[in-house]
Amino acid sequence: MTARPTSPWRERLASPLTWHYAGFTVLLVLVIGLAIRFGLDWAATNGRSTDALAGKQIELKAMDLQTAPLRGLDKRVEISREAIKTFYAKRIPASYSSFATRIGELEVNSGVRLSRLQYTQGPAGTDLTEISLDAGITGTYPQIMRFINSVERDQNFFVIRTMALTGQQGGSVSLRLKVSTWLRPADAEASGLPPTPSSDEKTDEPAQPSRLSPARQSKEGE
Repeated sequence: MTARPTSPWRERLASPLTWHYAGFTVLLVLVIGLAIRFGLDWAATNGRSTDALAGKQIELKAMDLQTAPLRGLDKRVEISREAIKTFYAKRIPASYSSFATRIGELEVNSGVRLSRLQYTQGPAGTDLTEISLDAGITGTYPQIMRFINSVERDQNFFVIRTMALTGQQGGSVSLRLKVSTWLRPADAEASGLPPTPSSDEKTDEPAQPSRLSPARQSKEGE
């Protein structure tokens, strides 16, 4: 019997080299697949990391803007305290008498006449107590304007609350004037001034004067 010829494909399949090639091809495909998967995962992870980093940077910038006004706050507070102390020392009257005396001096210098003066004090505050002057003012228009300007520009801190016309005769004008200043609570208490009437207690006409200013006393004594 003669031997049957062997098929070339069978020879190739039986060859170890063929199986090596096949194994190498499978491994190569697997490596390529893993490399593609790794690349996709890395791109996704890198994108999320970039987005997260950008978000953190935005949050940091927002926090930086929010905290910017607080920087140096301790120094600004100290500066404000010094400014308040300076304001109190220069513009808050030391006592009721200094306030009343200054109003009398402005009255004499401007040429107006104040009548029915009433000095009162409001509720004691933590730092300051309001002192009110309710009076009638009579004079010519230039005299009244001179007095009003002097009050507003005075070194002492005065605030004109109201000024209402009550009469006019020839060149003379009569007004009702209300002026406020502030004293330290201890100085206000020492003044002995009556309390400022509440809005329900106020009338259209000023009450009788509770106390005359020193300037007014010396002027009437003459």
